[in-house]
Amino acid sequence: MAKSVNLIKHSGDVVPFDRKKLIHSLQRARASDVLIQQIVEQVEHQIQDGMTTKKVYQLAFTMLRKKSRVSASRYKLKKALMELGPSGFPFEKLVGELMGREGFSTQVGVIVAGNCVQHEVDVIAQKENVHYMIECKYHSDQGRFCNVKTPLYIHSRFLDVEKQWVRQKGHGAKLHKGGVYTNTRLTTDAIQYGNCVGLLLCSWDHPNGNGLKDRIDKAGLHPLTALTTLTKGEKTKLLDKGIVLCKDIHENPMLLDDMGISRSRQKNILNDSRELCKTHSHGPR
Repeated sequence: MAKSVNLIKHSGDVVPFDRKKLIHSLQRARASDVLIQQIVEQVEHQIQDGMTTKKVYQLAFTMLRKKSRVSASRYKLKKALMELGPSGFPFEKLVGELMGREGFSTQVGVIVAGNCVQHEVDVIAQKENVHYMIECKYHSDQGRFCNVKTPLYIHSRFLDVEKQWVRQKGHGAKLHKGGVYTNTRLTTDAIQYGNCVGLLLCSWDHPNGNGLKDRIDKAGLHPLTALTTLTKGEKTKLLDKGIVLCKDIHENPMLLDDMGISRSRQKNILNDSRELCKTHSHGPR
């Protein structure tokens, strides 16, 4: 592309179109090299100065969906997380499953006694000598970040819970930590404060290389909202039943029968779910 093109982000910031960024996001979706080349060329041919980054995403997603539904599902992970709402419970369940896959024993939505008051904790995770109290901050709008108030609030709650935890039998020598998981982003101040007080921090892209997007992909724990083969209404029905992951559908095909989905559609949904459940540990390809 001869001339540089400026795009408008969701925040209103103006950024130059970044070819490498588009290629990387398509590689992460595990599209083939040939398909990536085709999509990048078509996007470059269609983008114009002042276009939104959302529109560019839609262009790439539409092309990807025509050629590879599963790659399109991986590509829309950020949007799929936004579609888990409006309550934060599906996100909490996803975080619990993610930590469970990483070797923790987990409980979701637990009332815990603190030193001063009771607290509803989104996820409690334990592994060997480590005991985590995780707060999940879910946003259905990608423009909302977690600022420094979030880790400040969570750390104060954790300190109250920790005083009670250390009194429990066998807990004196354990490492107790509070944590924040968010599907959007943490501000610089939030990260700085969280690191300073020893909170576990995980956002869409933090820590670098081990953020939510990387860990979901590695674990094969895509939310069912990523599926392009389910309608919006069907996704809502499943979420209302507490079904959150493609894994849940893959392991319980009867769920689709119960919803009256035709056999031909079921085949596509189950094929895509199976592919999205595959773990991945060797980089973008």
